[in-house]
This record gives sequence, structure tokens and C-alpha cells, in this order.
Amino acid sequence: MYWDDIASVVPRDPEVYEASISEELKELQERGLYHPIVLGEQYRRPLGDDLLHLEVLMRELRELAASSPSPQTSLMGAFLFRSKVGHCLEAEIVRLGLGRRLGNAWASRGMDVAVSKEVQLLLIGTLAQEVALTTEARAYTPYTDQRSAYETSLRPIAPGRGVAAWRVELGHLFPMPAPGTPTSEVLAFRDKYAPERERLMGATQTMLSDLCRDWEHPADVLQRMRVELNQAREDYQSATRASRTAWVNRSISVTVGVATAAVGALVVPDLGWVAGIAGSIGFNVATREVRPLLHARKDHPFSYLHQVDRELG
Repeated sequence: MYWDDIASVVPRDPEVYEASISEELKELQERGLYHPIVLGEQYRRPLGDDLLHLEVLMRELRELAASSPSPQTSLMGAFLFRSKVGHCLEAEIVRLGLGRRLGNAWASRGMDVAVSKEVQLLLIGTLAQEVALTTEARAYTPYTDQRSAYETSLRPIAPGRGVAAWRVELGHLFPMPAPGTPTSEVLAFRDKYAPERERLMGATQTMLSDLCRDWEHPADVLQRMRVELNQAREDYQSATRASRTAWVNRSISVTVGVATAAVGALVVPDLGWVAGIAGSIGFNVATREVRPLLHARKDHPFSYLHQVDRELG
């Protein structure tokens, strides 16, 4: 509904890709609203100390393997598609006892390794975060509806080793079409009310960027953006009321890294006042700690979590 387009990491093998992608995504791709991402060669080389982009992921996998008994076969209810994460990473997961090779019947459907849901979400969250924030050709923003994948990709490696960040709840700013709304209806609304949608999204992204850059003065940021955000929100709400679509408010939280390497949580003496300003606009703001990224784009320090099963009051 809100992004200009979406993308996802897909298997490199064309046959596996065709079997794994949904018809809905194929339709969006034809409209220019979706494109697939294939992991680059740097994610497929033999694992070693030089692969800094996989350092965090490998540490998480090894800690998971060391902290819990080997998953039972019955608990490995998720799968890794062949050619999606690379043979070397698959082999390491099997070596650590976190996955098992599947037989030819499964392999013929493009599924090579069975893993637990925990391992699958760990891979999804960490790889999506790294790809989104290290790709130079396009600007990606990590976005998921899986809290486990979201938190795993952001949590500090160890206590005291996190860096400061904001957590912003935007669910009341961005109403969503009710479950069961046809994609065609969503796209029709996008087209009809494109100016209102783009204005609201643009004002929100500007506010998040300013919170990142001017993190020491959050009240000034929100005061500066208050009028523009309120007007954008009111215009968009008028558009939703004019449509025949049913709308709901779901939790949409975004983590915003700040423009500093300061360790620990943000210290904001007037956080209550800041939260009050945010509430008057229609969202909530708090602080948190996140894992520092080894290589990150400076212009998109955001990660979104859309909880489709959590409706806001």
C-alpha cells in the first residue's frame, strides 16, 4: 500500500524460483511493483574470517547450536530453498546440527535442507538486513511481519555492546486494508490517491531521517514536522473515508539507528514531552539498543516490523 515497490531474496535457480514465487508476486512484478533479489557471490564463497558481512550471522548460528540440543527431526518444519542462501552456508548449517539434508523427492521441488523455524527466521532477518543496508545499486528498507526475524536482525551481540536507536510505532498513521481485501482493490486505491499516499510517506520518512540525524533534539524535530505530518495524516484519512475499502490499524513499528556510534540506550531527559508531541500527531516513540552494522548505507537506517496479527485500539 505505502511503498513505491517491494523486493525479496529469491533462489538463483530459475526453476526453483518459478516454483517458489506466488502468483500474486508475479502479478506485482508485471506491474513493476515487485522485483526479486539474488544474493551476490560474496554470500556464496567458502566461509572464512574475511567474510565480515556474515560474521554476525555465523556467531548467532554457532551460539544457537551450542546453547540448545540438536533439533529433533519432527521440529524441522521449515526449509531452505536450493540456491537461495548458497551451498557453503547450507553446509555450515548442516555441520552445526541445525539442519539436515533432504531426499531427492524434496530436492526435486527445490528444497535441499530442513531447518527449524527459529533457524529460518534467523537467516531471513539477518540476510535481509545485510542486503538492504549494503546494496549500493538501490535503496532498500528492511520490512517483515515476523517479530522473531526482526528482533534477531537487530539485537545486540552481547549486553553492553549495542548502540542507540529509536523505536517508533506508526500503526495509527498508516491504516491498512482489512484482511481479505483483493490486491486489485489495494492497487486501485494506490493509483487514485497517489498524492495523499506519497505525501504521508514522504513526511514520515523525513521525520525518521531527522530523528536519526538530530537525535539529541527529538522535540525540535517533532515540533518542526508536526504541522506537515498532521495535514498529511488528515488528507490521507479523508481519502480512506471516501473509499469503499474497510480499514484497520495494525502495529507498524520502525527502528531508527541514530547518527552516532554511542554505546547504550539514548538518554533523553525530556522523553515524556517528546512522547506527548508524538502522541498528538498519531504515533509513539521510545528508545532501544541495537546491534551496530558492519557496513551500512547512511541514508536508510530504518527497519520495519508490520505485525499483521496485532490490531491497535
